[in-house]
Amino acid sequence: MSEDHILTTRGLRRTFAGFTAVDGIDLNIARHSVHALIGPNGAGKTTVFNLLTRFIAPTAGTIHYDGIDITRRQPAAIAQLGMVRSFQISAVFGHLTALENVRLGLQRRLGVSYHFWRSARVLDQLNDEAVELLDSVGLADLADTPAVELAYGRKRALEIATTLALDPKLMLLDEPTQGMGAEDVGRVGDLIKRIAAGRTVLMVEHNLSVVAKLADRITVLNRGAVLAEGDYAEVSNNRDVRQAYMGTENA
Repeated sequence: MSEDHILTTRGLRRTFAGFTAVDGIDLNIARHSVHALIGPNGAGKTTVFNLLTRFIAPTAGTIHYDGIDITRRQPAAIAQLGMVRSFQISAVFGHLTALENVRLGLQRRLGVSYHFWRSARVLDQLNDEAVELLDSVGLADLADTPAVELAYGRKRALEIATTLALDPKLMLLDEPTQGMGAEDVGRVGDLIKRIAAGRTVLMVEHNLSVVAKLADRITVLNRGAVLAEGDYAEVSNNRDVRQAYMGTENA
């Protein structure tokens, strides 16, 4: 594994009852970059995320993260190493306020678990940092709002804040703008660009305008295999990519 790469896979493969969902994928994710995984429906993008974070085990191949072989590590152990993911469906606690959601992430990171009877001094320390994180995603004025009352785009921003609370080295964002209107897409895109400074972001994203704006490098998947890789100009002009997306070489 090159020191320039925070994550690499070699021959990553996953089969389900004879169906090959991921077929021998090699990835090289550069440190402090935004790397996008794109491809048509059923290309294997989310399955790759599930393999990287060990929500499912690979049938074959290896995964190295920050110099460590994590191929057989458990999801919690991988998260503790600094690889943290989001999901397609917003995963926040609706009955808790925005502040309380972020504070849960901070409690986990700081080793004070979920003991709400901790001293006021400890909780005040967490509250201050939680407010800073909320401010970084544009939610400071909604700190006391229950998550269930937030608009969809704001919930996704809150989810990113809770992910940041774990102080990740590598953030895996699965369809961060899915289901959003144009205004929220722009807001979340700007947010991802800001938080990527000093971190590595690997994202699955269907919105190609977001990919064009954010991604330093793009890997295109099709039918579980790597179809193309490069910057946006390279992959968007690739005949095979146009064929996979549009069904025509002239699209």
